[in-house]
Amino acid sequence: MLESYIRNDLMELQIPFSEPTADGPVITRANQEALNKGTTVDQCLDIAERITNSFNIPFLFMTYYNIPFKYGIDRFILAMSDRGIRGAIIPDLPPEEGKDYLEAMNKHDLDPVLIFSPTTSLERMRYIASSARGFIYCMARKGVTGRDTDLSAELAAYLGRCREATTLPIAVGFGIREKADLDFLKGKADIAVIGTQSIRIMEEDGVKAVGRFIRNLR
Repeated sequence: MLESYIRNDLMELQIPFSEPTADGPVITRANQEALNKGTTVDQCLDIAERITNSFNIPFLFMTYYNIPFKYGIDRFILAMSDRGIRGAIIPDLPPEEGKDYLEAMNKHDLDPVLIFSPTTSLERMRYIASSARGFIYCMARKGVTGRDTDLSAELAAYLGRCREATTLPIAVGFGIREKADLDFLKGKADIAVIGTQSIRIMEEDGVKAVGRFIRNLR
C-alpha cells in the first residue's frame, strides 16, 4: 500500500481525458496533445507496466471516472494491479458514487486516494477519509492546477483541519512549484505534489531539466 512507501518518491501517471476538469491549461494542453496523437487507455497501461518494471518507487494513476467506467471498473482495476500500479486518484468521483470502484480497489489491494479541498467541512473530511487509503490529496486552494497558491496562515490552518480529519498521510498539490513551497509544507504535510511546473520546465528546457529541477527541491 502507498502509505508504507510514504518516505520515498511517488510518481503520478495521468491517463489523458478530453475534459480534465481539475487541471489547468498546462496539463489540459498535455491531455489534448496526447489524445490528438491517438493515445489509448491500453497504450497507457502498457507504458505503465514498462515504467513500474523499470523503477523501484510506487506509481499511481490519475484520471477521470469516464476512463475506468468505459473500460469496465473491474477490468480496469485488474489491469492496474497486473501492471504494478499501487493506487489511483479520480478527482471527479465522490465516495457516495464510487461503491463499485472502491470495492474493486479493495479487492485488488489498491489504494483509492481521495481529495479534500479548503471548502470541505471537517465532518465531510472525516467521511471522505473513511473510504480512502494510501494518503489524502489536499487541494491547496479552490480552482484548477497550475495557478499561484498563497502559502499563508490560512493554508496552514486548513492543513491542520486535514490532519484532524484523518490518520492517513496528507499530500498537498495545486500551485506547488519551488523549494520555498516545500519548506513551508514541512511539518504540515507528508507529500508535495508538483505536476504543472514539471511540465512547464520540460516544455521550455527539455526532459533532462526536469531531473535537475527535482534534485534541486531536495
